[in-house]
Amino acid sequence: MPLGPFGEVVGTTGTLEALGPDASNYKSKVIAPRNPKLLKDHEEGHKMTPSKFLFDMQMNTEQKLANTHIMRIPKKIELLDMADTSLQKFSQVNIDEPMFQPFPSEIYFQNFEPYEVYEVPLILRNNDKVPRLVKVTQADSPYFEIISPHDVGHKVGPGLPTTFKLQFRPEEKKDYNHELVCITEREKFIVPVRAIGARAILDFPDNIHFPAGPVKHTRSKTLLVRNIGNSEAKFTLSAEAPFSVTPEIGTLAVQDSMQVTVEFTPQKVGDCNSDLVLHYDTGEDVLISLYGGAQDANVRLDKNSIRIENTYISMANQRTVTIHNRSDIIAHFRWTQFATKEEEDQQKMTMTTRLSLEEKQDSDKFLDECVQDPTLRDKLSILNRTFQNRRKLVENDKMLFNDDVIQIEPVEGDVWPNSSFEVNVIFKPREAEICMKTAFCDITGRESRLPLRIRGDGIGPNVQFSYETLDMGNIFIGSKHYYEIILINKGDIDAIYSVMPTKTIFGPCFSFNPAEGIVMPGGHQAIQISFSSPYLGDFLEEFAFQVDGQPQQLKVSFTGSVIGPTFQFNVPKLKFGTISYGFLNTQTCKLQNTSLVPMKFHLRVPGDGTTPSICCTDDLDNSSTDRASPTPGAGPPKEFEIVPSTGTLQPQSEQKITVKFISNTIKKYELNLVVDVEKVGEDVLSLPISAKCVVPPVTVLSPILDYGRCFLRHPYEHSVKLHNDSDLPAKYELLPQQINEDTPIVYSSPKAKGVVEPHSLCDIPLLIEAQMLEEEDIVAYFSIFGSPDPPLGVHISCIGEGPVVHITPSDLDWGVVPVLTSIPMVITLSNESLIPARFTANMVRPRSAFSVDPVEGEIPAERITGHQGHYHCLRPTPHPTTQVWDQILATVL
Repeated sequence: MPLGPFGEVVGTTGTLEALGPDASNYKSKVIAPRNPKLLKDHEEGHKMTPSKFLFDMQMNTEQKLANTHIMRIPKKIELLDMADTSLQKFSQVNIDEPMFQPFPSEIYFQNFEPYEVYEVPLILRNNDKVPRLVKVTQADSPYFEIISPHDVGHKVGPGLPTTFKLQFRPEEKKDYNHELVCITEREKFIVPVRAIGARAILDFPDNIHFPAGPVKHTRSKTLLVRNIGNSEAKFTLSAEAPFSVTPEIGTLAVQDSMQVTVEFTPQKVGDCNSDLVLHYDTGEDVLISLYGGAQDANVRLDKNSIRIENTYISMANQRTVTIHNRSDIIAHFRWTQFATKEEEDQQKMTMTTRLSLEEKQDSDKFLDECVQDPTLRDKLSILNRTFQNRRKLVENDKMLFNDDVIQIEPVEGDVWPNSSFEVNVIFKPREAEICMKTAFCDITGRESRLPLRIRGDGIGPNVQFSYETLDMGNIFIGSKHYYEIILINKGDIDAIYSVMPTKTIFGPCFSFNPAEGIVMPGGHQAIQISFSSPYLGDFLEEFAFQVDGQPQQLKVSFTGSVIGPTFQFNVPKLKFGTISYGFLNTQTCKLQNTSLVPMKFHLRVPGDGTTPSICCTDDLDNSSTDRASPTPGAGPPKEFEIVPSTGTLQPQSEQKITVKFISNTIKKYELNLVVDVEKVGEDVLSLPISAKCVVPPVTVLSPILDYGRCFLRHPYEHSVKLHNDSDLPAKYELLPQQINEDTPIVYSSPKAKGVVEPHSLCDIPLLIEAQMLEEEDIVAYFSIFGSPDPPLGVHISCIGEGPVVHITPSDLDWGVVPVLTSIPMVITLSNESLIPARFTANMVRPRSAFSVDPVEGEIPAERITGHQGHYHCLRPTPHPTTQVWDQILATVL
């Protein structure tokens, strides 16, 4: 510190005087140092050590300023428009820096006494290349006052300083904080002012040194710390790993002392440097340098790999590993599955992340339930506490070695100096497999964890089958077969087996009894196998038996072929020959089952239609007209009927099959009767069918029928002769007549439909009724069922006649009769025809003296009117002396 023999500041006098009278604003005992260093924001000053802090706290205000050799860029609070205050609108100073650099950058008052006046100069140097204005302001304060230079309103030349003086008048010995606002033509910035009152000072050393020692071994130093300041110390201590400090927080009265322990636990070999941070409640941070060295100690395993003898599952075997400690420290060890601390931390982080995700899912689910039942909200804290406890368990988990097969005992412990410790490695295999694990020994004195490679082979049960492959040969579908296989245990432990299911087609057709069990050492187990398949085809099934503790499954194969039932027809072919169109034809055969299993069959004729076929003999007693062929657009007719079409045929039996055939198509048939067998397939067997459908030729031997004279509406009969000279029957039908008012002859037949047998002559009675007088003719048509030719025509002719009526007598003479007397006489009308005759009678002359009764009536066929209502009476009523005559007009309808 540049102090003279009497405590005065030396080396800085004459600085202001050298600038001339204009720059010397005032005289002061506090003189600023020469050429202070400007630090940027990212640059730091000297580290505050305990000795430097003690030195700083013991200086007064003048000494503090004299030992200030750095300055910083002040904090700007506002940018101004230069055009408002200056014509020089552009500045050579960077916008990040102020036009005037203040010194000191922060004004300190310390070691002051109440009610005394203290002064510190504030020097503002113009950093621009042109003169600039500057002024300093402050908030009103009873403790601080700014004394401006006499030329405060003038511009300061480039590179020249201007000095303001700050006076401080404390009322008590405590901390004061204040700010000065410096205003230039471009910006406003602040200069902090701090008055430091009483301070606590702990006499820590500047450095704490730990000599080189074993890595991961904790070493400590205990310091006796005294508060040599003038205020109570409230502080905190902190250090970064591998250093730690106790206590971390404390309070120490003036001139009192306490113990502070610093521990060093290095995790890596080499030198380690850090700082112990002493933070006072007044805001100061003091850094104590920490140093420590670490090296590997003579601690090792007697072997880095072990081979454990082969071990049966469910049993255990062990080997011993020795830890040698040839150092002077107690070596603490623990076995873990992780090679480094980083891997452990990563695993813990993964577990914590999973817990957080699980907690979020459970919380969301719980909140959804709370919507339904609001009373559950009080239990949310229980859920949070549960996950908090689980998270704490993860954080405190030592991550010790844990494995289902290999155990290490003890997994954690201490090895005393210059001694050895034995660790047991226990192998308990669960399956017959090679187990290779690596355990890591995290031990004091070694930076890297000591690996131990462990290998053990698990041995499972030794079992085998009496055979590995079974050829089952040909097996009828649906039949059940039984087999047996022996499972032999040639090992020394129990063999627990189970049959693994298969998903193949034939796999479910097998069944094993028992499907699981235990075979004792040296024992045998007979397993019954049954097989029944609903499917056809060759199979090769491999079944796996899982034996507990054996990684490889025990396998047995079955091969064979599932065939369908064997059957046949008793005839090679169904021959219908030449058949007549629309007539029913029947053939029979037998379906024989020659196998040993029943079969469900279905018979059909591929190519047969679906529309019902027409049998010409079904409507012989029906007056309606036949359809000669299936309805157009309805699809092909179903011409075959099989009885029975489905059924079950028992083993070694036969079934009579009747095939009914009604052909509605003129063609030659070459079809097959096929057999579909359930669970076997379609079209397994076929029986050929042959037929030829024709329409027999039929001729009319009486194409013309002359009925002669025929009374109107009286039936007359003649026969139409149809001749069939073929070997097949034919069906004829008299086509219905379309009758209207102008139809001259109406015909019909009591045998309008019928069958003309082969090589025969058929007489068909044909009845007619003449509807009109005189000679008439008409054509009647006969159709042959199924024939594409035009119908057969028969020409009918006759002469229509009305009824024949005779009147007896032809003349009536009353002679002389008295007047006004009614005298009846009788006229007889006789009908000599075969049809009834309707008549009307009336007098020719109007207002005749004669009358007739009845005036109309009907005379039955071949009858004479001789009873009541059939007489015509004439009653004359003459006038006096008058001769009367008239005529009766009789009209026969």
